Amino acid sequence: MTQNDRSTHLRLISGDGRTAAPGTAPTRFRTSWTADELMAMTFPEPRWAVPGVIAEGLSLLAGPPKVGKSWLSLGLGIAVASGAKALEAIELEPGPVLYLALEDTARRLQNRMGKILSSQPAPRDLTLATTRPTLPQGGEDAIARWLDRHPNARLVVIDVFAKIRGTTPPGLSAYDADYAAMSRAKRLADTYGVAVVLIHHVRKMASDDFLAEVSGTNGLAGAADATLVLKRARGTADGVLHVTGRDVEEAEYAMAFQPAAGIWHLLDGPPEDHTLSDTRASIARHVRQHPNSTPKAIAEATGLSYENVRKTGQRMNADGQLCVNATGHFRLPGTPPPASVPGVPGVPGVPDHTPTSTNTHAHEGHQILLAVPAVPTDEETRQS
Repeated sequence: MTQNDRSTHLRLISGDGRTAAPGTAPTRFRTSWTADELMAMTFPEPRWAVPGVIAEGLSLLAGPPKVGKSWLSLGLGIAVASGAKALEAIELEPGPVLYLALEDTARRLQNRMGKILSSQPAPRDLTLATTRPTLPQGGEDAIARWLDRHPNARLVVIDVFAKIRGTTPPGLSAYDADYAAMSRAKRLADTYGVAVVLIHHVRKMASDDFLAEVSGTNGLAGAADATLVLKRARGTADGVLHVTGRDVEEAEYAMAFQPAAGIWHLLDGPPEDHTLSDTRASIARHVRQHPNSTPKAIAEATGLSYENVRKTGQRMNADGQLCVNATGHFRLPGTPPPASVPGVPGVPGVPDHTPTSTNTHAHEGHQILLAVPAVPTDEETRQS
């Protein structure tokens, strides 16, 4: 988006039809249209801070303590401000970034940036701050003023959200309080067409649904345009980034952390290839490329022993990571079973129930099951 496009985006239409000058906050926003008016409007495509991961709008990045959320968010901020590849893999368009490190000191920020940058120069388009008023007490206006001065800004990171959300208004439920706090940050993102990322924590208790792990009520994830959860993983990956949102395709990314460089980077392939043990990952990779393989074929292709493949496959089947049919062929969950396996006859279908005079027409083309003769009574036996 060019500077002119950006200025046009900021000229929001007010309720009385007048437009606000660029860089000034309109007092009223138009929020209703007739159907023909809405369909005649032209909206710019969503802008991406990190393509495929962080779009314009409000994103919530959550994770357990010490998992590396701050390293991840600072690394993304440096990449966007300097135009480097995000996560050492994703090309992006550079632009100004505001990073609020509200739990850090200037010394800690300098040390972390020194690791991430290595010998590269520090980007001039990255603004860092360690203090800000809460959003209700002037923080929202302070961020808006920075955005006014940087009309091409692409990213605002608030680390952590708890430091800036402010106190809960009296009389609100926990859900309403969470939603109201998020709404202030979302208003900034929507007004300026910029990606705003709030760093947050997850609950101590794990869940099968990563959205349920976000600490607080559903009002947090409900108000966000996208939710990202960074979780620890077993195996060769250091973490899995779960992503879902309104403008973001739901996805999972396996990532590894380089402590010496302070850098997160994407790993090739789906997360399960990196979160499993080496043996299980080797089997899963082979079966993904060659569905319905036998243990013998997998052993020959991977160099693993036949017994290791057979026993590991059985354990993966019990853990829901692999499907093993009656003939010992392996496939991944979610992939269709083979139509037929050479040398194994098909199993004939069995009608759901025995046809009668009233339902025989419903079983045309099916084999008819013969009725079982009744057992004769004692009286019938004596007569015979």
